[in-house]
Amino acid sequence: MAAETVKTTLPDKAAVVAALPEHPGVKALLAWSDAGLLDARWDRGELTLTVAPENIVPALTALKAAGYNAFEDMTAVDWFPSKPRFQLSYHILSHAYKERVRLRAMVSGDDPAVESATQVWPGANYYEREVFDLFGVRFEGHPNLRRILMPDEWVGHPLRKDYPVEGYR
Repeated sequence: MAAETVKTTLPDKAAVVAALPEHPGVKALLAWSDAGLLDARWDRGELTLTVAPENIVPALTALKAAGYNAFEDMTAVDWFPSKPRFQLSYHILSHAYKERVRLRAMVSGDDPAVESATQVWPGANYYEREVFDLFGVRFEGHPNLRRILMPDEWVGHPLRKDYPVEGYR
């Protein structure tokens, strides 16, 4: 079944793999590592693939090799007090397939750090700096990981849910 013919929500990895076995994003991650794909969801015509934090770079590399040729953006969500606390979302576009894939990884709040995507997509540079600045997630191997929006002397990360509304005083 082609992705464009799927009109219903596919709520989990098993349903997505069964309904979309030839989808280039699904095939790419399954070919790379079946164990590497933790979850998948097809909803409203968009595919979300979830991988472990340590597999972000290999998964982005597999998607790029499969024909996803444009890094759109990257952001984070703080699900405090849930664990794992942070959700990192990468949006990758394929002009050939005329679709995007959302790659998602859940990161612990204790010491939030993942490998930088800049080695695969140099355009991830400023998005990772923004997430570092506002959420405090470190990107190991980033070429210039420093604050981008807040002053260097700013204490804390203002988009964390436990950050005081009026700042630290």
